[in-house]
Amino acid sequence: MKLYLIPSPIGNLADITYRAVKVLEEAELVLAEDTRTSSVLLKHYQINKPVTPYHQHNEHKIVQHLLQQLQAGKTMALLTDAGTPGVSDPGFLLVRECIRAGVPVECLPGATAFVPALVNSGIPMNRFTFEGFLPLKKGRHTLFTQLATEERTFVFYESPMRLVKTLADLIQYLGPDRPCCVSRELTKMFEENKRGTLQEVHDYFQAKGVKGEIVVVVQGAE
Repeated sequence: MKLYLIPSPIGNLADITYRAVKVLEEAELVLAEDTRTSSVLLKHYQINKPVTPYHQHNEHKIVQHLLQQLQAGKTMALLTDAGTPGVSDPGFLLVRECIRAGVPVECLPGATAFVPALVNSGIPMNRFTFEGFLPLKKGRHTLFTQLATEERTFVFYESPMRLVKTLADLIQYLGPDRPCCVSRELTKMFEENKRGTLQEVHDYFQAKGVKGEIVVVVQGAE
């Protein structure tokens, strides 16, 4: 009886630990944010296990059913599309309910996108805050106002369709000269880390266009 949280590669399928593969091989059921994405990983490592969908649209409906199976002695492994479950991905609800019910939970160390983006940004990382995905409308002005005076480096995920607009918003609230780094397609063939001021990086992606998974790192206020 245990729930394992398994970090999955954010791009390169080799970025999974030996232990994660072993746990997946031994688990009785794999919970997958997207069964199509997880099946590619499982097939690559020749793991043949029952897989059931677990995502933001069904987690509230099935969490009690999963909890009952865990309490009956079943071992489960949770996989999200890329990175560590619960970090801007489903996972928190099931973990919370397991803890309340006394079901053991174990999270394996492994891939997550914001850590390599932060480390290779060249921006101070001794103190930082992770913001996940920024709000689209409600609360956006309030958050940017807070970030304008935030002294810690801050990190967030962004959609390629919204990156240029978000950089323009950051320029408005933080000024054009704040150092930043946009990491794109980490661990993949076309990985790119664009460093510079907010204005320089904004102008670069406005001219070039944006594709892929995005992590933004911005230096805190002095």
